Amino acid sequence: MTIQDLAMLYPQHVQTTSARTSEALARGGYDHLVVPSGTLHYHVFDDRDYPFATNPQFKAWVPLTRNPGSWVVATPGQKPKLVYLQPADYWHAVPQAPSGWWVDQFDIVVIRTPEEALQHLPKDASRCAILGEPQSALGDFVPNNPPVVVDYLEYHRAFKTPYEVALMREATRIGVRAHRAAERNFRAGSSEFGIHLAYCQAAGQDANDLPYSNIVALNEHGAVLHYTERDRLPPRDSRSFLIDAGASFHGYACDITRTYAADTAGEFQTLIDTMDAAQLRMCDEVRAGFDYKQLHLNAHLAIAGILRDFGITRLSPEAAVETGVSSVFFPHGIGHGIGLQVHDVAGFAESDRGGTIPKPAGHPYLRLTRVLQPGMVVTIEPGLYFIDLLLEELRQGAHANDVDWARIEAFKPYGGIRIEDDVVCTEGAPLNLTREGFAAA
Repeated sequence: MTIQDLAMLYPQHVQTTSARTSEALARGGYDHLVVPSGTLHYHVFDDRDYPFATNPQFKAWVPLTRNPGSWVVATPGQKPKLVYLQPADYWHAVPQAPSGWWVDQFDIVVIRTPEEALQHLPKDASRCAILGEPQSALGDFVPNNPPVVVDYLEYHRAFKTPYEVALMREATRIGVRAHRAAERNFRAGSSEFGIHLAYCQAAGQDANDLPYSNIVALNEHGAVLHYTERDRLPPRDSRSFLIDAGASFHGYACDITRTYAADTAGEFQTLIDTMDAAQLRMCDEVRAGFDYKQLHLNAHLAIAGILRDFGITRLSPEAAVETGVSSVFFPHGIGHGIGLQVHDVAGFAESDRGGTIPKPAGHPYLRLTRVLQPGMVVTIEPGLYFIDLLLEELRQGAHANDVDWARIEAFKPYGGIRIEDDVVCTEGAPLNLTREGFAAA
């Protein structure tokens, strides 16, 4: 993707965001949208700050992620304004003056102190919808986060503009490059910590840049869904490797998971290959008008069939799902929305006026219940794990005899499998950003 590509796509993105803002403000009876970028957070009893995280409502407008103390002001019928803090400071690196392919879309005012922003915000704060965290308050501009405005903007944020998809494609390119480096280091015998460092080096991103904390799990650690401990020494025998790691580009995220076997001719590799084929079929269900809840339930049926085919359970897929046995091996949701946030907002929104679409009974961890529509970007991440806690509950329950415990013991040293792609819903066939990225790498 070139600078020219971004320059062509960005104006339409700002137009779309402005139109959504105008409607949201009209519904709430406000004249202006005011969005602070956020401020630094500090540890209690300490002068050390946490890594800065930009307000997602701010970076929905501008490709700025390291600019605390700045503001966006949007007023219907007017060019949006960026109040840009460029402090006079010799303790820290000062942000460069705004420049590049995006600045023509804004009236930009540069300030030297946070308090100067008050001179450039609307006269009457009571006429403003102010979206941000409480500590971003400045004078009368205290974030009020009116639900009618937030509900509308977050609901429609699910529908990505071509500019947003382009940024997610670039984040994917970075993430794929880093995943390739991680696999190479796994096969070379590195530790979890060493693989993590190789990933960060290849991505050119660290904890301040990555969209979430890398999951780098060898062997049994793959059975811990959010494993982030990262042993410093490699295990004596590296049997398997599960990595769930993303990358960012101008505030947009990718979210990629892959699982590898050290023995590429063994049965665990065959199980990975079978899960991979099933995952691709699930990705193909990302179609306009398809209910994401049903996609999740279909995934349970598919994984239950794999469990039976590999002799792990003796139940039919339907019985495994009905009895909850499939959830022992696949205990999380099939995925979530993704974009400005890894777990993007409004996953349960009934409409842009609010309301909630409930999760299917017995599936408490699903993060998205909406019907898919063009422009939505979702993850598809089926998993199959051998988790001691859940297996022990199964062993003590009514369906203990419906599984082959010897088969389970044979697979437990490998931890588990998760395969995750980011998929765009279109008017036709889905666009799999992740597979596209791996194919081009």
